[in-house]
Amino acid sequence: MNVFYEESGSFKVGSIVSRSDASLQVDTQHGKRAKIKSANVFLEFNSPLADFLPAADKLAADIDLDFLWECSPDDEFGYQDLAADYFGHEPSAVEAAALIGRLHGAPMYFYKKGKGRYKKAPQDALQAALAGIERKKREQEQIDGWVAELKAGALPEAIRSQLMQLLWKPDKNTLEFKAFDQASRETGLPPLRLADKVGGIPSVPDYLMAGFLMEYFPKGAGFGKYAPPAAPPAALPELPVSSARAFSIDDANTTEIDDALSVEDLPNGNKRVGIHIAAPTLGVPVDSDIEKMVLSRLSTAYFPGDKITMLPDDVVQAFTLQEGRDCPAFSLYAEVTPEFEPVAFENRIEKVHIAANLRHAELEQVFNEETLANDPGVDYPFKRELVWLWQFAEALEKRRGKYDPTRPVQHDYNIDVSDGHVTITIRKRGAPMDKLVSELMILANSEWGRMLAEADIPAMYRAQSMGKVRMTTRPEPHMGLGVAQYAWSTSPLRRASDFINQRQLAAMIRGEKPLFPQGDAMLFAILRDFDATYGAYLSFQDKMEHYWCLKYLLQENITAPTATVIKEDLVRIDGLPLRLRIPGLPELARGDRVQLSVVKVDLLTQEVELRYTGRLDHVEAETDDEEG
Repeated sequence: MNVFYEESGSFKVGSIVSRSDASLQVDTQHGKRAKIKSANVFLEFNSPLADFLPAADKLAADIDLDFLWECSPDDEFGYQDLAADYFGHEPSAVEAAALIGRLHGAPMYFYKKGKGRYKKAPQDALQAALAGIERKKREQEQIDGWVAELKAGALPEAIRSQLMQLLWKPDKNTLEFKAFDQASRETGLPPLRLADKVGGIPSVPDYLMAGFLMEYFPKGAGFGKYAPPAAPPAALPELPVSSARAFSIDDANTTEIDDALSVEDLPNGNKRVGIHIAAPTLGVPVDSDIEKMVLSRLSTAYFPGDKITMLPDDVVQAFTLQEGRDCPAFSLYAEVTPEFEPVAFENRIEKVHIAANLRHAELEQVFNEETLANDPGVDYPFKRELVWLWQFAEALEKRRGKYDPTRPVQHDYNIDVSDGHVTITIRKRGAPMDKLVSELMILANSEWGRMLAEADIPAMYRAQSMGKVRMTTRPEPHMGLGVAQYAWSTSPLRRASDFINQRQLAAMIRGEKPLFPQGDAMLFAILRDFDATYGAYLSFQDKMEHYWCLKYLLQENITAPTATVIKEDLVRIDGLPLRLRIPGLPELARGDRVQLSVVKVDLLTQEVELRYTGRLDHVEAETDDEEG
């Protein structure tokens, strides 16, 4: 005797060897012995084992499901009753097995209610299920069509409009993703390679920018609608006007001019140095649209050729320290002796006349190490103040314990992009005008940090210990700068940390309750968000600079660059802000210079392969210290 039974969701047949009340021992059609439960047996039959399932499957394929559903009773039924009605006679074992298989394999038409028992699906449920099947069929046909286009090198318009989303933040439930993913697998091309092959990546910088905007500016880089500043500079007549005539020092592209300097002679022979910082907080109320922008964007994002500002242009223009205007400012005045020793500090919230916006390109021609060492007698704006401030800056650097004339020369790089052409210019770091501004900003940030701490007002500090830089709401040493505390406060137009610290400074100067008291959870949350976002913006800037450096290698046909060893297999390419690891680099000392050859540059993936070809001379390697 043979049996037709269910096991693991499929139907099988076997020849009975032995049986008990609850189970049977059978030899399957494949010659294996198996133990099955009696409850899983549907039929017993005497016909040949090998022919049974093929005959049942063939007969089941001829059973029309729609007709079967139509002639099924509305109530629950057993397969035997339906088989008798359908075939018009007591069904044979093969006919019964065929009907069981058809019922079992059509869950949209028939619901299983127990062993051999079923109930037909309601008409509306059946129609919905069939419509779903038809929809999936049409969707698959659409997917297959798109896949065929992609494999042929064409980019379907529906996928083109979502391509950046598919590459950076794909929704795996969309038809476009399924088609693109299928085409990627069938062509053996990674998604980015496939996108490039079908013409979807005309510009790698645009591709990188799309990913950055998607992550950090999901609503776009624009500002949308917002209420203007509540109190623009012209509406702040209550502020006293300083007697100082201040000047700023920035590159030509700077629009967010945060800081300016002034020097005045005092009757006692000392000088009063003014560090004047733009004051957007005076015109931006707490919880206003503009403050929400600050806490959303958290920083200006920089990258070669452009930037995304933290504040809208009209707000920047209202509070930037623009030449020829009396601008609201937070001023830190330091009284300095002829020996360049600061002996007193004073804070003011006031208007300051900005006499000039000095620009790097013009100023460096007349104010540099050579002219300071050998005064050519050439006059230029604010010469007396600049020379004295340079001397003061060197004294401040010595006070911090960071003055080292034997320190290896470091360089700053400026990457300019115009119509896809890259220009990389090099400036010696620590040039007089740079050191002058840097030292005075370090002085302001460290002193304001000290004053806030003494007033028991929390702020957002930058700290460094054991080589690690981090943000904190309490004053801690910044070992890299050599100061006891460092509260970022001098760039409120460009950084949320400085904007928030300026609110805290205002409370300190005015003797008011600070917006954020000690232990305030919101201040810590802002600090955490700022730290993460600021780091992400810097990472994106590095990524874009890396791309343009690779583009520069190709543009200038540089095939044999030289480099300086930083440590182990990490080198800095000479003349470029480009650090790379060189596999197979022999053991060399820091500062050793090496000759390399370019094997491959892949702009699409921003990868470069270089090979070590020999050792050159030794130089003192640059270090990357955080600056003020």
